[in-house]
Amino acid sequence: MQKIAFGAMAIAFGLLAATAAQAQMKVTSDEIKNGAVSPKSMEANVFGCDGGNVSPSLKLTGVPEGTKSFAIILFDPDAPTGPPPDGRRGFWHWIAFNIPASSTSIPKNAGDVKANLMPAGVIQARNSYGFDGFGGTCPPKGDKAHRYILTVHAVDEDKLAFAKDDMVAPEVVGFETHFHSKAVAELHWTYARPK
Repeated sequence: MQKIAFGAMAIAFGLLAATAAQAQMKVTSDEIKNGAVSPKSMEANVFGCDGGNVSPSLKLTGVPEGTKSFAIILFDPDAPTGPPPDGRRGFWHWIAFNIPASSTSIPKNAGDVKANLMPAGVIQARNSYGFDGFGGTCPPKGDKAHRYILTVHAVDEDKLAFAKDDMVAPEVVGFETHFHSKAVAELHWTYARPK
């Protein structure tokens, strides 16, 4: 009975430690504050949008021990891409993975694959626009402000096992990071375009 009690306590402490690790890791940016409206520079330059398509700088703190790499996923849950009646399913704006654990700072515009600002070996997969790297905000004109959720995963693998190249589906990256994240940090913002 005593062994069971100690085992339960060990599990509870392990869960508390994992929760604490997730609570400690934070992501911040010089270009966008959590909960703010994103600037025009982060708007896309496709689909009728005319922004700068510049990805924000990112800084990570409180990274848990044992982190081997990072993955970045930027998603708009409000994009009208699904079937009726509400037409909401979402849009993938940025998927980057195999970022070395030593890279706790990502420079502004690193989402532009041609700028070559990411460390060697990082894969920036195809976004919902159909090109590799960062695709900025571009909600339909007159639509409500869309929510943008940037998630950074602290991954326990040097390289994702199933995501092999830039053609990987975002859902595969999301599936794999779900099972291999030691901690997760999020940055949220909104953006709308007037009619």
